[in-house]
Amino acid sequence: MLNISNNIRLSGIINESIVDGPGFRYVIFTQGCYKRCFMCHNESTQPLNAGFLKDMDEIVSDFIKNPMLQGITISGGEPFIQPRESLYIAKKALEHGLDVMMYSGYYYEELKKSKNKYVHELLDCITYLVDGPFEFDKRHLNLRFRGSSNQRFIHLDKSRKLGRLVIFDEESGDYK
Repeated sequence: MLNISNNIRLSGIINESIVDGPGFRYVIFTQGCYKRCFMCHNESTQPLNAGFLKDMDEIVSDFIKNPMLQGITISGGEPFIQPRESLYIAKKALEHGLDVMMYSGYYYEELKKSKNKYVHELLDCITYLVDGPFEFDKRHLNLRFRGSSNQRFIHLDKSRKLGRLVIFDEESGDYK
């Protein structure tokens, strides 16, 4: 069990979504982001001290009540600014049979270089990761779960099993 504060700073929650990852999902929007991407889809999530604090066990209690969910999505802001809190929620989701998708403005390779143990533990339990900053000049409206073509939709479960990154390919409609 993690020994952490019981709160996470959020900008919002969507109880049921079909656009924030595979299947029916519960979506948590963390508050705070250092990237400040031009034309960010969630610009209001950037200020570090905005949003509100929410008890993490209340979040868990909320999403485990819905038997229709396939998983949870942790977006932002930047979830890796609060890696311990994101890890706590991710582990609880996995314990209840839900998969975990995360969005990050950092590339997977950058996250792997982090000296923060919670970042590494979080990467070890995420099912799907959309990585990379939003780049307005590479914006496409038809990309699966991504806003710009530089971002990757990575199946981390498959990547761990195969020992290489397994990335969704738009042309084939499958992971490669």
